Amino acid sequence: MLVLFNKPYGVLCQFTDRSDPPRRTLAEFIHAPDVYPAGRLDHDSEGLLLLTDDGALAHHLTDPRHKQPKTYLVQVEGTPDANALDALRDGVELNDGITLPADVTAVDAPHWLWPRDPPVRFRKSVPDAWLSLTIREGRNRQVRRMTAAVGLPTLRLIRTHVGAYSLDGLAPGATRSVG
Repeated sequence: MLVLFNKPYGVLCQFTDRSDPPRRTLAEFIHAPDVYPAGRLDHDSEGLLLLTDDGALAHHLTDPRHKQPKTYLVQVEGTPDANALDALRDGVELNDGITLPADVTAVDAPHWLWPRDPPVRFRKSVPDAWLSLTIREGRNRQVRRMTAAVGLPTLRLIRTHVGAYSLDGLAPGATRSVG
């Protein structure tokens, strides 16, 4: 079984939380038995999360050797120029080494995107822009670190695709079973 889930902002990618007060978890949304996340999304990231009860599939989706592409819509602070985009395309030096090259393009703000709760802070004096960014590895907070390294801090991060799977109109908090 494979479950596609549009993880809302502020939800942990686990079923329990021992913090006080407890935070929102997958248990609030996922009611299929014996499925577990194949990969992670940070608490402050949104979008496509895959859950499965198939260990081999989970391994194929998450093992770095398979280099499954993951595509994100990234709202960044600032205006991307050719140098910043080229740096992302070439690979960015992070504290844990150089990233693999990313596929990146500047895009218009998506018309289909749901509002975030809480909203991203707005500052009149600082422009923002949107990028479509695809990576083939999954280091901790990698996209945020990559955009920051080229002078474009991430304001909002939404994963739209993992390999052949996509959000494809899935509302925040909603699930869809595949296969």
